[in-house]
Amino acid sequence: MDLHAAPPPAVDTSGLLALAEGHHSRTARALGVREAAGHLVKVYALQAPGRTVGAETVATALDLASGHLALGRARGSLGLAVLIVHAGGDGDYVLVHSWIEGHMSDLAVFTGPAGRPAELRPGRAGLAPCVWEGALLAHEREAFSRHVLDGGAPLAERLAAWSTDSLEGEVR
Repeated sequence: MDLHAAPPPAVDTSGLLALAEGHHSRTARALGVREAAGHLVKVYALQAPGRTVGAETVATALDLASGHLALGRARGSLGLAVLIVHAGGDGDYVLVHSWIEGHMSDLAVFTGPAGRPAELRPGRAGLAPCVWEGALLAHEREAFSRHVLDGGAPLAERLAAWSTDSLEGEVR
């Protein structure tokens, strides 16, 4: 296939170019490791330009994570999770990503109107991370593999290394 020629009809050229024109960086802040439903949860704030993640939204996100993770053992959870609290350009998002048995992961996505954390609800079936959330999750996959799976130290030291390996600053 010659990709220098016209793309196939299913490729939305105007849609892709519009996304490219509007693409920008977002700010990621690591908020430390918390406990939720017996899990160690690494928490991130992700902010679109002009938006901030406040304490009320983080508290609500931790409550949502606790509810989701409470059934974690039934889904094979290994007790480690990442929570992304995203003040997006078009609303708010909360992602709860946990590591489960068999080198797999579990993901729950909650969505709601901007600045109204009490209205966050489970996202529609099939909803997946956006490009900025994906950047954080890619970092977390590497940190989990490097420190927990491939680490040679006792587990407590591996978990301590994982808990401090965070991505901060601008993500694209």
